[in-house]
Amino acid sequence: MSDTLKAFRGDILHFLGDPAQMPSEKSYQYLEDGLMLVHNGRIEALGKAEEMLADLPAGTEVIHHTDGLIAPGFIDTHIHYPQTEMIGSYGEQLLEWLDTYTFPTETQFKDREYASQRAEFFLDQLLSNGTTTALVFGTVHPESVDAFFEHAQAKNLRMICGKVLMDRNAPEELTDCADSGYEQSKALIEKWHGRDRLQYAVTPRFAPTCSSEQMHRAAELLKEYPDVYMHTHLSENANEVVWVSELFPDSKHYLDAYDQHGLLGKRSVFAHGIHLCEDECQRLAESQSALSFCPTSNLFLGSGLFNLKQAEQYNIKVGLGTDVGAGTSFSILQTLNEAYKTQQLRGEKLTPLKSFYLATLGGARALDLDDKIGNFTVGKEADFVVLDYKATPLMDLRMQQCRDLMERLFVLSILGDDRAIRATYVMGEQAHQRDEK
Repeated sequence: MSDTLKAFRGDILHFLGDPAQMPSEKSYQYLEDGLMLVHNGRIEALGKAEEMLADLPAGTEVIHHTDGLIAPGFIDTHIHYPQTEMIGSYGEQLLEWLDTYTFPTETQFKDREYASQRAEFFLDQLLSNGTTTALVFGTVHPESVDAFFEHAQAKNLRMICGKVLMDRNAPEELTDCADSGYEQSKALIEKWHGRDRLQYAVTPRFAPTCSSEQMHRAAELLKEYPDVYMHTHLSENANEVVWVSELFPDSKHYLDAYDQHGLLGKRSVFAHGIHLCEDECQRLAESQSALSFCPTSNLFLGSGLFNLKQAEQYNIKVGLGTDVGAGTSFSILQTLNEAYKTQQLRGEKLTPLKSFYLATLGGARALDLDDKIGNFTVGKEADFVVLDYKATPLMDLRMQQCRDLMERLFVLSILGDDRAIRATYVMGEQAHQRDEK
């Protein structure tokens, strides 16, 4: 990389901690007319523009974004790239939805070229929605993961992905076995994990489709490669929870089915976690495992309402997930819209600060990546998004009535979507710019 210094000017917001766990005014830094210096793709300095501009080296490029907000790139902690083409499929709850739509769609990803086309489209969708990092499901086919990582590497993205492990209760053409799942995953780890900005996730689909032997083999991979991830589903649907109790009669509860096989840990991310008992919450916290809060899919499939307050009480790490294709939008902003509503239905308040924390630093902490991304502290990778306060006539009008930052953030989270993403930057380089029509 050539030696480059760039300066980005505008309103700047990033988080230093969880607003629910500390005084909210100390949880973030907001600079009205701030300046962020990016040197060779990393944050070098951050401060008020009026104090920093005079000291910039001669010839430094200054990119000035007015009428908008510069924030860390959004982090999606749970999404399925093979389900992109089946988003918005009608009429089923989780288990029927898998059989009716998901499994038939995923069979196509044995074709490497097909997977490659979908991976390219998927990553472009993420960038156009301001998402710069995601924890991603592939399919059971190793080709699906190879295709995904090739495109992510070409775009210099920090992405995590894994081959699905599934050896029962699924169509024969989508199942592997404990040994082949282990061997194929191991080969993919050796090939991709730690290559540029790519990382691997051992990915048992969920307990009902994984035998005890397969989950033990997954745990072997986690021991052999302690810095890879474990990514699966947990307590999404009430019928699913009952099914797990029947399949694993010796487990105390759903989480225990994973715990008994050694799948909990600092880099273990469980999507959903809607129907959790206190013991499950305690174990998630003790093991430093994380939950992915996926409100659009939870509402779309009628699964339930995530208990964010419960997670906060146990100090469980929580990130935000779009969960496409059960989730109905690639947009983290639209996901925040639905997140707010789920908490309203629970009689709780999701503040604008907590929303944007979940979308940025909260997601980074859930993925154990807060040493690299999630905010603008010096040395972090310069992945960020520029949000447009005037993205639509309605937003422009509504913003004119806002009295402070909190109101503007709330409007972005309720009225915003991909149109509010003016630009997305990856390691300080523009990776997406909204079409101006």
